[in-house]
Amino acid sequence: MGSDHYFSASPASPENLRRIRVTLAGRSVEVTTAGGVFSPDHVDSGTGVLLSNTPPPPPGGHLLDLGCGWGPIALSLALDAPRATVWAVDVNERALDLVRRNAEALGLDNVNAALPDDVPAGIRFRTIRSNPPIRVGKNELHGLLERWIPRLDERSDAWLVVQRNLGSDSLQRWLAATFEHGYSVYRAATGRGFRVLKIRRHGSPPSEPIALPEL
Repeated sequence: MGSDHYFSASPASPENLRRIRVTLAGRSVEVTTAGGVFSPDHVDSGTGVLLSNTPPPPPGGHLLDLGCGWGPIALSLALDAPRATVWAVDVNERALDLVRRNAEALGLDNVNAALPDDVPAGIRFRTIRSNPPIRVGKNELHGLLERWIPRLDERSDAWLVVQRNLGSDSLQRWLAATFEHGYSVYRAATGRGFRVLKIRRHGSPPSEPIALPEL
């Protein structure tokens, strides 16, 4: 693909639409994928590890798939939580079009496929699930996580899957240092060379000091 990457905004490579059969949320379904998006021929190993090692999503509220690709995480969330609103976010316009096609084909009307800047600023997420684009580089990746993890609702979790030999342990240390106050960072699972990292947001601290009664 030359300089064309799955994180390109408008892939220049041929679309080459294809239909594949995959298992999402315990169901065998047929989806449409294309060239110029991440893992167009199957559910990639990292996403499979993430889907196998995360709890059922909250039944309502806003849920986020960050870096959605053609949609395996977002579609799984939408199938498992039909009353929730699922945001499938990516910079790749072709990927967003595929998510919309797949959601419509599966009869899912609770999926919003959107560019990052098109997600309303006031929305807070009950969960974030992501196989983040590690290959965009450390600075870009850190900026991405610094933008979205603070949008977790109180007492809510983000789940990331990262390949061990692509820096999962150093990313865990960075997350723990960056989100030191009001969050906890855990290694939740390991499988097939991947780590699943869990970031828990606790209740927000009060905006003003609480006045204690005089003794």
